[in-house]
Amino acid sequence: MATREELISAVRDRYRSAGRREKSRILDEFVRITGYCRKHGMRLMRSERATRQSSRLGRRLYNDAVREALTVLWEASDRICSKRLKVMIPILVRAMERSGHLELDSEVKERLLQMSPATIDRALKEIRATATGAPRRRIAGQSALRRSIPIRTFDDWDDPAPGHFEADLVSHSGPVAKGSFAQTLVLTDIATGWTECAPLLFREQNLLVAVLNELRGQLPMAVLGFDTDNDSVFLNPTVRDWCAANSITFTRCRPYRKNDQAWVEQKNGAIVRRIVGYRRFEGIAATSVLAELYALQRFYGNFFQPSFKLAEKHRDGAKVTKRYHKPATPAQRLIDDPRTTDAVRSQLVETLERLDPVKLLRQIRDCQERLVVLADKPGEAVVANDTTLDQFFAGLRTAWQVGEARPTARAKPQPKRTRRRPDPVVAVTDQLQAWYRAEPWRTGRELMERLQQEYPGQYPDKLLRTIQRRLKIWRAEEAQRLVFGPRSEAGEIFANVGGEPAALRFAGSPPTCP
Repeated sequence: MATREELISAVRDRYRSAGRREKSRILDEFVRITGYCRKHGMRLMRSERATRQSSRLGRRLYNDAVREALTVLWEASDRICSKRLKVMIPILVRAMERSGHLELDSEVKERLLQMSPATIDRALKEIRATATGAPRRRIAGQSALRRSIPIRTFDDWDDPAPGHFEADLVSHSGPVAKGSFAQTLVLTDIATGWTECAPLLFREQNLLVAVLNELRGQLPMAVLGFDTDNDSVFLNPTVRDWCAANSITFTRCRPYRKNDQAWVEQKNGAIVRRIVGYRRFEGIAATSVLAELYALQRFYGNFFQPSFKLAEKHRDGAKVTKRYHKPATPAQRLIDDPRTTDAVRSQLVETLERLDPVKLLRQIRDCQERLVVLADKPGEAVVANDTTLDQFFAGLRTAWQVGEARPTARAKPQPKRTRRRPDPVVAVTDQLQAWYRAEPWRTGRELMERLQQEYPGQYPDKLLRTIQRRLKIWRAEEAQRLVFGPRSEAGEIFANVGGEPAALRFAGSPPTCP
């Protein structure tokens, strides 16, 4: 606009003093350059237009002293935002001047008090960038994708038909979430509680879609809804397009609100952590065993594990009263649901009649044993369990005596503590033991004094406790020999019966001595 004003000022005098033909030529050139209409150009050439005065006041200028004082106040306020700092500037200035930390002249103080929050942001822009680093960049595509997926809360279900699932991932990283480890995909139906689990070798959206396609073929109902958290493995174009292609309603919960996915979160602990535990599982071998375990749990959990379902909840002040439906298995709820087709209902009944819960439980225990070996003893060969089904069933009567029956729920055995420093009496251990056998009544102090006489200056008094521990071990071994006699090979075998796996201890009766 300024360039056009300058052009008009330069051409106006020539236009007024020129003749008719010259005016036409000047006007043609002016219209071609500015793009104005010819009539508008003639009015501009004839008018006495005064220079337009801007009504906007000039921007306040703050010198380096004001900016430096502002930086000190910002740091003294622990780097709060400009809107809060604007309110705190008068209070901070008075307090810091009273304490002798700050001494400002009247002009700098007046400018500080006049600064608006927007001006404070502009003044601190470069300082904030240096102090806090570059701001976190938000991916525009990811934000648009999140906005395209509607949010569903825990209160928005309103008794949906079977087929609306909540999904979540459970990691099997163990105590350290480092490197690559297996994940478990959990799908829980809202209406019936039907739960499907599948292992993932690693987190990847294409692998997730492939597993979802496999699970869809195993489910007794059509997938109508897919509700997830805000994990990037779920919120991506691949999963969104898969839901759209299969006419599945794709929703998500609110960020950091796990109660929006209360159904699947409950199954994460009641099913996955209960049967798998908290060990670290990685690699193809562990993932294969997990797949085998979940294939068994699919039938055992959905057909033989009843669960509660909330019917209603009332709040009276701080008191919350909940009423539940009668416990039922997911398969029974699906059979009783009037929205279930007759074909699905008859298929579930036939499947239930063919299943053996004891056989399923035995196979689940076997998979759990293999998982424990893979996690605790990597590289060690897994010994096959040859316990028959009848022996396993007979052992169920006394399984409670062993304690925890699930191998994955038992704590990892801690390695036996060994010596961490060199043995200070290793050179004279045989000699001390010979003195003890010759005179068993001698005390540790007497053996220590005799050792110091034999080797003066080599064994100080601080080794007395070490010799007393050795003497205690030798006396225990001697008492064992006097009471039970020499330990035979058969005795060693019978002594180790308690260390056998749980599945072997269940079977049969305890061994007897000949």
